[in-house]
Amino acid sequence: MPREPMIELKGLRKSFGDQVLYDGLDLQVFPGETLVIMGGSGSGKSTLLRILMGHLPYDEGSVLIHSHELQDFSRRELNAWRLIVGVLFQTGALFNSMSLRENLALPVREHTDLPEELIQIMIKIYLQLVGLRESIDRMPSELSGGMKKRGGLARALMMQPRMLFYDEPTAGLDPVSSAQIAQLILDLKKKMDVTSIVITHDMKAAFEVADRMALLAGKRFHLIGTPEEFRTSKDPLVRQFVDGLLEGPLSPQSDQQAYEADLLHRDTD
Repeated sequence: MPREPMIELKGLRKSFGDQVLYDGLDLQVFPGETLVIMGGSGSGKSTLLRILMGHLPYDEGSVLIHSHELQDFSRRELNAWRLIVGVLFQTGALFNSMSLRENLALPVREHTDLPEELIQIMIKIYLQLVGLRESIDRMPSELSGGMKKRGGLARALMMQPRMLFYDEPTAGLDPVSSAQIAQLILDLKKKMDVTSIVITHDMKAAFEVADRMALLAGKRFHLIGTPEEFRTSKDPLVRQFVDGLLEGPLSPQSDQQAYEADLLHRDTD
């Protein structure tokens, strides 16, 4: 029996003024999988997470959450959806004025009536999970970049989400910290059976954590497939992105004649 997708995009179109960002995005995200979404800078990877969270409207097409149209959600339904999705932002997004302990406690205090004693137990459990229990009372300014991201991930877990969104989780990290984050993504899938969408252009991490991968290019998903399908693809665009090649379909195309005319202020017609 075929699996029902947790999230499904059908013909999604989004534009900002005259700039069309997506023109016919189709995608399915299945329960329990880790889907890695890749693409060049400005291709709309992080914007897609904002759409999926209901923070940004789309122009055409559908975003279905368990077969229900996202833009038809009531405010109550939208809040309920957001509460079951944990988000790890690019910077970790910890509040600088709060200790790590207070950062983790904040969402639980705001959205639940759990007793403080239980909240403190949860904080220690999730900080232990990400290797930060001994830093529980440190301020964000006292944490390294990798520690801030792990702290942000612990905070995202405090509401015991069914889905996790990772926005460039290894960006700006050294190789060891990147490997730690990748291992955490794998561990959380096994221990919590969460569904994950990982936005990244870090190919090493992508191949390590992905069940499936999707490459966003040319306003659509150019290829959706397994890591092995990406490794063995002979498609020039896929090869350029995966291998980091200078020349290929993704390279800026120079119009020498137009460039020379622009320098001399001449009309090329």
